[in-house]
Amino acid sequence: MRVAARGLHFNVLRAGGGRPLLLLHGWPEFARVWEKVIPRLASRFQLIAPDLRGFGASDKPDPAPSAAAGAEVHAADMLALLDALGIGKMGIVAHDVGAHVAQVMARAHAERIAGLFFFDYPYAGIGARWAAADHLKEIWYQSFHQQPWAASLVGASRETCRIYFSHFLRHWSARKDAFDDAIETWVDNFMQPGNLQGGFNWYISANAARLAMIRGDAPKPPPIGLPTCIRWGERDPVLPAAWGDRLGEFFTDLDFKPMAGVGHFPHWEDADRAAREIGGFFERIWPADGALSA
Repeated sequence: MRVAARGLHFNVLRAGGGRPLLLLHGWPEFARVWEKVIPRLASRFQLIAPDLRGFGASDKPDPAPSAAAGAEVHAADMLALLDALGIGKMGIVAHDVGAHVAQVMARAHAERIAGLFFFDYPYAGIGARWAAADHLKEIWYQSFHQQPWAASLVGASRETCRIYFSHFLRHWSARKDAFDDAIETWVDNFMQPGNLQGGFNWYISANAARLAMIRGDAPKPPPIGLPTCIRWGERDPVLPAAWGDRLGEFFTDLDFKPMAGVGHFPHWEDADRAAREIGGFFERIWPADGALSA
């Protein structure tokens, strides 16, 4: 479905009924990355999975390289989208880029959020480890995406696009064939006009904050007090699960565990277990009668 909000039209996957959960994707993703989890939860929850601005089939207001696609912009989009759908309180399930967005929403509008569930994602406690000598080989793409010609190079042909995204989907997954049946869907998506640059604009927009975090001079954000569950793939090479060691400084009501046997995409690599974790958490903190548990 298409939903108008903040002067844009957002593509939204929607299923189920009851307590609403907003599903926020990361990169290299779009809303369909949740398609395995959605049917496993739709009997208990209303699932709302939008393409963020610049991604998937949502509008792309910044077709050229742009720094106007940061977490605050996406958070404002998502709050306006929820308003357009008539949704007040919701839970948020997020991964990667989406978890940045969710944290902005949680700090600005905690009263609208029942709880937060995150899969592998960057947070302020990672600090200078982003740029450690033995990790630079994993984050080269974050600088590459800021080059004004990057989207043209990756999108030069369907084959170049396939090679590029196959690298991330295979290298970041514990089981290297996890996305093999879906790679053409990913190529179809990112070959659509504007979709490569739409995703790359996130890295342009987030670069100043990333560099400040690496230098150690970024202001420490206030901790989030909402119930928060984090499941982190133990075999994630770009965001090692060991980096979760400082999460307690940023979330005061935290349930954190590594997930064995999966990499960067637990929600795709092991959808059964991911759905059980999501459903179990929200059933515990937000029973069907609507009363929030402590």
